[in-house]
Amino acid sequence: MRPLRYSINVTLDGCVDHTTVQAGEELHRHHAANLERADALLFGRVTYQMMEEAWRRSPDGRWPEWMDDWMIPFAEAIDQASKYVVSSTLETVDWNAQLVTGDLEAFVRELKEQPGEGIALGGVTLPLALADLGLIDEYELVVHPVVTGHGPTLFAGLAEQLELELVGQHDLGTGAIALRYVPRSA
Repeated sequence: MRPLRYSINVTLDGCVDHTTVQAGEELHRHHAANLERADALLFGRVTYQMMEEAWRRSPDGRWPEWMDDWMIPFAEAIDQASKYVVSSTLETVDWNAQLVTGDLEAFVRELKEQPGEGIALGGVTLPLALADLGLIDEYELVVHPVVTGHGPTLFAGLAEQLELELVGQHDLGTGAIALRYVPRSA
């Protein structure tokens, strides 16, 4: 069974607004390495559209002019991956993507049963639903030394408390630390 791995940047006060953290070279390389451990990406509509706008090649195959060379491995990993987009409002998707509608739990269980390296999960709303269903196999919180004083916050509205076990940590050298957790066995 391929694992469903969730990774997100979060501030010390739990804010998951992507604009509140510095996304430098080391952070991009870290997340690119995470994506290399996955052969599929699972996004909700908002994350898919945000990623598509930022990381998709132009029709002529070029990267955006603003993109530094060190961002390209991250962009390539996202661009080339198979993507599954959970949405009740989108009618179509492209960019190596398949639209997911209907029974979310059944779809994700089937996706996890397929052979492969893993499934990378991003966003805020979809991971909350999948955490409530007990379908996330690994949680990575990249905690940044920032206090924002505003939301959105991580797992706001979670139905039941998650009991997690720390299985790894990595200091990114910027003051941020990546903490990896798995659900604690009952």
